[in-house]
Amino acid sequence: MRIDLHTHSTASDGTDTPAELVRNAARAGLDVVALTDHDTVAGHAEAAAALRQLGAPLTLVPGAELSCRLAGTSLHMLAYLFDPDEPEFARERELVRDDRVPRARGMVAKLRELGVPITWEQVARIADGGAVGRPHVASALVELGVVETVSDAFTQAWLADGGRAYVEKHELDPFEAIRLVKGAGGVSVFAHPAAVKRGETVPETAIAELAAAGLDGIEVDHMDHDEETRVRLRGLAGDLGLLTTGSSDYHGSRKECRLGEYTTDPEVYREISRRATGAVPITAI
Repeated sequence: MRIDLHTHSTASDGTDTPAELVRNAARAGLDVVALTDHDTVAGHAEAAAALRQLGAPLTLVPGAELSCRLAGTSLHMLAYLFDPDEPEFARERELVRDDRVPRARGMVAKLRELGVPITWEQVARIADGGAVGRPHVASALVELGVVETVSDAFTQAWLADGGRAYVEKHELDPFEAIRLVKGAGGVSVFAHPAAVKRGETVPETAIAELAAAGLDGIEVDHMDHDEETRVRLRGLAGDLGLLTTGSSDYHGSRKECRLGEYTTDPEVYREISRRATGAVPITAI
């Protein structure tokens, strides 16, 4: 089985619609794909409808990638198979989403102060109705020729945490995120925990504390982790009793990664499905 548990669509900052993502996952030879847009489940219904029309043996795992912050350090938490209608968790996701527009407007304002001829209209066009985020602002910088790639925008010179055009937003405390996910019957996995190229990361002692609070796993096999980092994280997961996942973090054409570039062990996927009580994977046939 080929299982990719971290992808994005136009419901947040990917370039594939949810339906296109499902079709592209099938073409890529995946057996299981998780849709984990940032702080939203808006793409789930379209993805499920596309799956039913697909006629191929693909399974969809509904999920989300949650924006969190611990002691000033940004981190992301993947949530799988939770009840999307559980009111407390739904309310917190809405608070995070609602802060995205003023935050993006703030970044546009800072960039204009730095002499970049970016406009909010340009960023809104790129977001095209999705949950606007830094990658949309980064794409605008690429369009304007300020940087060559989206990744090049995530530096201290531009949009990285603490960068010249960075603006903070409402983010969940990760311990609270774990509690909310569990309360909605879901499973939580710390996304790319050692992606140092994105900025500061939390120490391994914090991961141990999150594990003690109920964290289910950590994403190990990811494009932002080199082989040495993967070995270290696998050892840490073993010590803490955490599941380990592998994923592409696919964003369509916005990032240089392919569906199924990294995958999750089938036994780990089955354990995630076993632990979840809020929702079940959706099968095509």
